[in-house]
Amino acid sequence: MFDRFFRHDASGGVLLMLSAIAAMIAANSPIAGQVNDILGAKFSILINDQGLSKPLILWINDGLMAVFFLLIGLELKHEILEGKLRNPRDVILPGMAAVGGMAVPAVIYAAINWSNPETLGGWAIPAATDIAFALGILALIGARAPAALKVFLLTLAILDDLGAIIVIALFYTAELKVEYLIYALAPLALMWWLNMRQIHRIAPILILGVVLWVLVLKSGVHATLAGVATAFFIPIKDRWGKSPLHSLEHALAPYVLFMIVPIFAFANAGVSLKGMSLEALFAPVPFGIVAGLVVGKQIGVLGLTFLTVKFGLARLPHGVGWIHIYGVSALAGIGFTMSLFIGSLSFADQTLMNDVRLGVLVASALSAAIGATVLLMAGNPVREAEKATAEPA
Repeated sequence: MFDRFFRHDASGGVLLMLSAIAAMIAANSPIAGQVNDILGAKFSILINDQGLSKPLILWINDGLMAVFFLLIGLELKHEILEGKLRNPRDVILPGMAAVGGMAVPAVIYAAINWSNPETLGGWAIPAATDIAFALGILALIGARAPAALKVFLLTLAILDDLGAIIVIALFYTAELKVEYLIYALAPLALMWWLNMRQIHRIAPILILGVVLWVLVLKSGVHATLAGVATAFFIPIKDRWGKSPLHSLEHALAPYVLFMIVPIFAFANAGVSLKGMSLEALFAPVPFGIVAGLVVGKQIGVLGLTFLTVKFGLARLPHGVGWIHIYGVSALAGIGFTMSLFIGSLSFADQTLMNDVRLGVLVASALSAAIGATVLLMAGNPVREAEKATAEPA
């Protein structure tokens, strides 16, 4: 039974939801203080008092999430060289949808928080889409949604993640220490050389990736980007024609989906409801996030898709109608992992982070409910036509 669950496409999204529920329960129970103490406990790796010393929550957000971004980088390289992003014509429609799905929510959040410089920095929080959650909902709908819709949503979400990586690199860098970036050129050069040699054993590249992670962390650039950089130096093919990249991608995926992301969700999704009222949802941060993810994603994804088709730049996928695109645009409003992560980069203040959690959880739940309802009502015209043809007269 457990084996069948973990092989199901929706399993990652289900575990994320359970982790979020567990975090909510813990944050509003007698053990809330102990959980906060554990997450705030310092963990150090020091040699002669030199090294890294951070609270556990930052080891999760900077360390474990670097592995998450390593997997995203592997998926991006695979899709660019061999998959859905290889043919530019296939990227135009979901690419434009991704641009709209990032830009409109960011603008809506910024408009709501424009007069408050303290909260304006969270403008990128509603720009992200959670791949695991969104695809999990679509997997639960199953054959009742057109098969081409999954490819559209997956490509949109991959490009959305690429956009999020660029945003983090450009706008969420702390005080820059250039000397560490100069030092980082050494492991990058060695990884490039090993990649060009098409080595089969990737342990040296991964060790260099850890060195790169430490140097990037010390530089002030967010350390998770070292995971993406390392991924792009894993050979897609070795000298014997085998794929180290595919092997690492398949090996990492279960640990990321079923361990790292749920741990991150539990550590970051706990909303304290103490003294909270309905008015709290209309504070600038949660209201900006909900408006951005629920309304902005729908306007951005559906609007840019419509304009792209209207101007003849691309066509809708086979069997997909506008009602399906609207359903996907709603599912794109499930921000969760990426939104919480960008929120943690945006605000150090725990009150504002509680607002971020509230907004992300409410927006993701609403988006999932709207998207699933719309797609279930829309049905699968291709499947229905095939069934009608198969039925005897």
